[in-house]
Amino acid sequence: MDELRAGAGVSEGAHHAGADAPAAPRKRRMSAKRRQEAVFRLLRGEDLELVSRELGVTAADLSAWRDDFLAAGEASLKSRPEDHRDRELRAMKEKIGDLTMANELLEAKIDRMAGGVPFSRRRSRR
Repeated sequence: MDELRAGAGVSEGAHHAGADAPAAPRKRRMSAKRRQEAVFRLLRGEDLELVSRELGVTAADLSAWRDDFLAAGEASLKSRPEDHRDRELRAMKEKIGDLTMANELLEAKIDRMAGGVPFSRRRSRR
């Protein structure tokens, strides 16, 4: 172990500047692909502690990745792909919104006319 440290240029007494304790190892970020591979290993039945030690991550992190992975898979199974009915329904809702807005504007215009409030004069475009 000491040979590895010496070969890597890390002295046994490595400290943070001004700290009395040895420097904690830097936590390496793992790509989504590597996390996915780790989760697959767990799902195939490999031991959580063994995979955790081998990859240098906590068992809690590894368990959280597995739970998130399974939850996302469950959510994707509940959804269905969009079809022509969904597109048609969305178009109809947009049309209803446009018509509702036009009706509200017309009702406001009628209320103003019934109340005797004159409209602003517009210039002729001719």
